[in-house]
Amino acid sequence: MFAVYASEPNADSPLDSLVVGERPEPEVPDGWVAVNVQAASLNMHDLWTLRGVGIKPEQFPMILGCDGAGTTTDGTDVVLHSIIGDPDWKGDETLDPKRTLLTERHQGTMADQVIVPKRNAIPRPDGLSAAEGAVLGTAWLTAYRMLFTKSGLQPGQTMLVQGASGGVSTALIQLGRAAGLRVWVTGRDEEKRGLAEKLGAHATFESGAKLPEKVDGVFESVGEATWSHSMRALKPGGIIVICGSTSGPNPPADLQRLFFLQLRVVGSTMGTRDELANLMSFVATTGIKPEIGTEVPMDSAADAFGAMLDGKTAGKIVLTR
Repeated sequence: MFAVYASEPNADSPLDSLVVGERPEPEVPDGWVAVNVQAASLNMHDLWTLRGVGIKPEQFPMILGCDGAGTTTDGTDVVLHSIIGDPDWKGDETLDPKRTLLTERHQGTMADQVIVPKRNAIPRPDGLSAAEGAVLGTAWLTAYRMLFTKSGLQPGQTMLVQGASGGVSTALIQLGRAAGLRVWVTGRDEEKRGLAEKLGAHATFESGAKLPEKVDGVFESVGEATWSHSMRALKPGGIIVICGSTSGPNPPADLQRLFFLQLRVVGSTMGTRDELANLMSFVATTGIKPEIGTEVPMDSAADAFGAMLDGKTAGKIVLTR
């Protein structure tokens, strides 16, 4: 079958390991289902896989794609939940020590077909396209959990999103606006800030700029480059919810500010199956249209990966079949 896959780990030149070609059709174990893929979105995790991060060398070749949407063999339209957990685990699957993502131990979604446990294929609501559904399972689910499960923010409060154009950031902007929060966003350039305003941000600022007032919560995926600004931006008792550290994982902790102002720092990773189902319902109910920056055929994957590697993203990149 057709597939976009990583042939081997390549830390220095990840795109050299990207192959658009053929892979064997998957076998479907008991309790799993085959999904005919219609759309898959591109995530930074796919570049990490090409580099060999979070995956053992013997796992290659690995079909890429953490999330996607398609149809099961009985014709049901579905969105895929990316976390594959221990069947015996009880509770929040993001805390399962044996959990894994598609493309880590199991082949991914950038192919004609992908297999997942039955519970990971969630019916897609009417009005949500396959391309829109394909962006929800990683970036939007991460944003949903950060905002609604972890932050504790209420409608009317002010949230700051560090970074204006990435998949998680654009999702946070749209979700926060729909939930009645005042949404502020920082961005490195005018084009990215303009995108944030188009998506519903109430105000945008240059990266590191002094804000008009302190905020109730900051949503972080950048790390070292923005951490000091995030700490300074908070009201006493405020919260930072962090899901990533793309600019580096070890910023100055600023512990005096942390304890004196009784700030909170909370980590967040992906989301549960139930949170994804609730996210899809929220999107359908509010009429949000997830921002898709680029939609290209899957056989043009090399161009899409090159754009992500170069940082030329404005919203999610979706590959379609």
